[in-house]
Amino acid sequence: MAGNPSIGSRGIPRDLPPMVMVGDVIVHSDIFTECFRCDISQCHGACCEEGDAGAPVTLDEVAYIESVLDEIWPRLPAQAQAVIDRQGVAYTDPEGELVTSIIGGGDCVFRGPNGCLLPQRPISCHLYPIREKRFGGGLVGINYHRWDICRHAVGRLSEGGTPLYVFLREPLVRRFGQEWYDELCDVAGQLLQAFRG
Repeated sequence: MAGNPSIGSRGIPRDLPPMVMVGDVIVHSDIFTECFRCDISQCHGACCEEGDAGAPVTLDEVAYIESVLDEIWPRLPAQAQAVIDRQGVAYTDPEGELVTSIIGGGDCVFRGPNGCLLPQRPISCHLYPIREKRFGGGLVGINYHRWDICRHAVGRLSEGGTPLYVFLREPLVRRFGQEWYDELCDVAGQLLQAFRG
């Protein structure tokens, strides 16, 4: 493989188009070629405490969180309860995006000692490290967000690693549906076969 000029240093094809359309979603080719397997024993859920804003949420997700708040309230830390009492379960960040409330500019209020306290995580958390971006006209794009705290989760396709779209099958189906995911797998197979063949 080292002698093949079409293969990059990470063992992935160099000449893949940067983006492809799958249904009505723009998909960055990293979704097909990058390998990832979350290892919470290494990062200890750092994505729930690092950063300067909470997790992006929809209005429907805010309504869901509010509907389960009484159920999880006793397990929330006192600091989280105080933040929620003051500003609610979500707020609008400086970029105008609705996000979960956070404690002291970091920890998500729903982070417990062993992960998320919500019975169902927001889709933005479930999809991570895939990030969704909305464009005008209802167009949606997804790409791979690289973050140093996830370095232990990154692998290589050439070493039998799990491609991102395979590792995140469940949240991708939850967000876009089984039919769309099946099409994504077909596109992935065609692209990778074309550039390996």
